[in-house]
Amino acid sequence: MTLPGVYSPQADTHLLAHALAQEDVTPGADVLEIGTGTGALALQAARRGATVTAVDVSWRAVFTARLNAARGRLPLRVLHGDFAARTAGRRFDLVISNPPYVPAPGLLPSRGPERAWDAGPDGRGVIDRICASAPALLRPDGVLLMVHSGMCGAQETVDRLSKEGLAVMVVARSVVPWGPVLRSRRAWLEKRGLAAEAEQWEELVVVRARSV
Repeated sequence: MTLPGVYSPQADTHLLAHALAQEDVTPGADVLEIGTGTGALALQAARRGATVTAVDVSWRAVFTARLNAARGRLPLRVLHGDFAARTAGRRFDLVISNPPYVPAPGLLPSRGPERAWDAGPDGRGVIDRICASAPALLRPDGVLLMVHSGMCGAQETVDRLSKEGLAVMVVARSVVPWGPVLRSRRAWLEKRGLAAEAEQWEELVVVRARSV
């Protein structure tokens, strides 16, 4: 179930879900989802017996995830607020995230459904925060799985996480047609050099980083 104004599971969600299915999630493993939306990925981990905490800045997303957990009769702790503040001092075996990553003029939005996708001029407003926070969030051998657009620079994500001392690789890729948000800002993306003229396809990547 998706309440109005909450990001519905889409191609990026499904790609990350496939990567999550490949991970060895043991019963009782501590899992964190950053930006849970409907809770689809958090609940996927909960079905495998993990102890899952999900965080989102949107109250509507929090209510949606809690509702979906109740409907599925699955234990899920859903917190409202900034992921760094709500998880301070905690470490996890697995962190998953489908963060906002669409390049957009201006700063990160503070309200509205756009918070689920708009991520500043280079699309890395949230991605870079997750990269910087990963070492403190992961237990030894803990894993981060994060999906985002190739438009944001998959190699930059790999490089940033590597500099944080993590073992990093891209574990999944997919190509999908541009959605309405990208199409609506085509001229701006082309002007910034983030998209080629008449480009119609977007690459999605899942980056895996392991604490060593």
